[in-house]
Amino acid sequence: MTSTIDPPAPGRETPISSGPLGRLGTWVATHGQVVTITWLLLVIGLGVFAPKVEHNLSGAGWQANGSESVAARELAREHFGGNASSAIQVVVHSDGGQVTEGRGAETIAKVTALLEDEPRIADVVAPQPGATLSQDGSTAIVLAGAGADTNEMVRVATDLKDPLQDLSGNGIQVNPTGSSLLWSDFNEANLEAMLKSEMVSWPVTLAILVLAFGALVAAGLPLLLTLSGLVASAGSLVLINELVPVSIWAMNFAMMFSLALGIDYALFLVVRYRAARMGAKLTAQRAIAQTMDTAGKAVLLSGLTVLISLSAVMLVPSPSFRSMAGGIMLSVVFVLAATLTLLPLVLVRLDHRINKLALPWVRTGEHRSPRFAAWGERLWRRPLLWGTAALVVLVALAAPVVGLSTAMPSITVLPEDASARVGYDRVQEAFGPGAPGTLQIVVAKEQAQAAGATIGADDGIAAAMPAQPAPDGSDLAMIQAVPTVDPSDPALAATVDRLRAELPDTAQVGGAAVENLDLKTQLDDSTPLVIGVILILGFLLLLVALQAPLISLLGTLVSLLSTAAAFGVARLVFQEGWGSGLLGFESQGFLDAWAPVFFFAMIFAIAMDYTVFLLASAKEHYERSGDPKEAMVGALAHSGRVIFAAGAVMVAVFFTFALSGPLPPKEMGVVLGVAVLLDAFLVRLVLLPVLLRLTGHAAWYVPAWLRRILPSITFAHD
Repeated sequence: MTSTIDPPAPGRETPISSGPLGRLGTWVATHGQVVTITWLLLVIGLGVFAPKVEHNLSGAGWQANGSESVAARELAREHFGGNASSAIQVVVHSDGGQVTEGRGAETIAKVTALLEDEPRIADVVAPQPGATLSQDGSTAIVLAGAGADTNEMVRVATDLKDPLQDLSGNGIQVNPTGSSLLWSDFNEANLEAMLKSEMVSWPVTLAILVLAFGALVAAGLPLLLTLSGLVASAGSLVLINELVPVSIWAMNFAMMFSLALGIDYALFLVVRYRAARMGAKLTAQRAIAQTMDTAGKAVLLSGLTVLISLSAVMLVPSPSFRSMAGGIMLSVVFVLAATLTLLPLVLVRLDHRINKLALPWVRTGEHRSPRFAAWGERLWRRPLLWGTAALVVLVALAAPVVGLSTAMPSITVLPEDASARVGYDRVQEAFGPGAPGTLQIVVAKEQAQAAGATIGADDGIAAAMPAQPAPDGSDLAMIQAVPTVDPSDPALAATVDRLRAELPDTAQVGGAAVENLDLKTQLDDSTPLVIGVILILGFLLLLVALQAPLISLLGTLVSLLSTAAAFGVARLVFQEGWGSGLLGFESQGFLDAWAPVFFFAMIFAIAMDYTVFLLASAKEHYERSGDPKEAMVGALAHSGRVIFAAGAVMVAVFFTFALSGPLPPKEMGVVLGVAVLLDAFLVRLVLLPVLLRLTGHAAWYVPAWLRRILPSITFAHD
């Protein structure tokens, strides 16, 4: 059903039919007060909670739900006074003499008192000779049992680490460490890096947008729009966290991803509105209707593609991954809503004033770029030359992905002065390389002796404590075993596999290092499924949007090229250490295990974003002309500049995150930055147009039976 906008009047253009999004744009433009009040209530109402994000959101959740290690941790927490992987280990070291005498003893007493005053700490265990007191007597560990879940224990670690470190002095050093401290220190370093990168990326982004738009006011619109969506999503995450734990990483990644995506969406709409208003000389309401029916439709389909890609990450049964994907999806929903409701209102109200403070050489009404039209003509004349060149570059960069190896992050991702890392190093010096990754085996009492014999005979175990019965009287015992290797050494996985195969059937093998191994296994198992679901759903959405099976399939498949190339570069940088000095990180010899599944979803979402923009424009031109050349050249002429500018913004945003902070944000910045660079400039502006050229009319062919099944979606505006 269609409606008309702007009834005929003398001297005005005739009415034009408008689709649902065009009617939405017109309604927004004529109901500005309702839209403004609604967004003010959203931003202010939810924004009140936004400052609580850092404190309220959880910092853990990096676990494989349903795994043996998680079961072992819960049994240890419930029946062994909190002596679980999430317990806090307070390392007290004396530079000279015995740490259990004199000032060292006084410090241990103060540490114990401080821990016992914290209600979220369970049992506090003093240093035990032969177990948590080093042979030379210089280093002791006070164990603070976990009296709360893993998320809350990270908050406990955050609250206690400064008071505990403040007890250092007079030759005595106090450094809390352990899994909860690691996540606390890492989240703190990560948040600081993200905020620093945001401060750098915003002015860089604004500068690129000014060049793209040619006017300061128009360039500022995407930033203000994205900020509104991020504030609302941050407040929403705080509220959701009251019901379901949400990882702080959800907000950290949402900040980066939604900033880049929101700018893309706003850029597409603003350029189209200016062309309709200043180029085609339409009235403001008719211009916004046309903008929403064309660019708005592409933005909506792009947003749906992003949401579908990220939703596939929910298939990974890990709280951290699900909350991260959910947090980013929520921010995308808010940014998408702001793009389709708030931005049209702002455009109509500002109207010609969006060109305020314009650069002198800018033609504000230009929508069809002569330079990109000429580029399209060049590709049309010599498609094989340009297509082959792009393909060679992409394949060459993708080749190293064959040798990519992954593992969970090691302690080296933390700054050298972080408490968790200092304490970790102290534990290794005093108790051996495997001590920070002590295994916790929970077993039935009657099988404890047999389990102890199996553990003691394993070549991968350096030492094992005698089985300790559960203090609560339950029919359980715990054996703590120190591996011979560092927790990040691949050999630990073989040791754990052997123990699980040989131990009695009631035994549950756990510990922080084992939880990492189980999570990596879960990620490795989930990755093919997630990638497959993303590709299938992405293709189906493109098929529905474009009504063209061949180009929808090709558009989906070429996204794999830029993704593979990005991971090929990631292997060279992070696994082989190329450029580690320039980027300021210590190579772990592998890529973090969560990168393939999580980054693939994000890269594919961005790639499909550009695919929708380009092919929607091509479809619009083909519907009008029926000419494959006009579809390809016209798409580049009308969307090439937007894709180029949006790609430049995204690359700038992502690369700023690669220059500061811990290793995982660097990985995200480099992988996503390289992916966008290759996808926007080689795939979407070279390879995909070449495929349109080579397939001609076949690109847009749809069988009659399929046409009857698919909903009717068009991009051409009357």
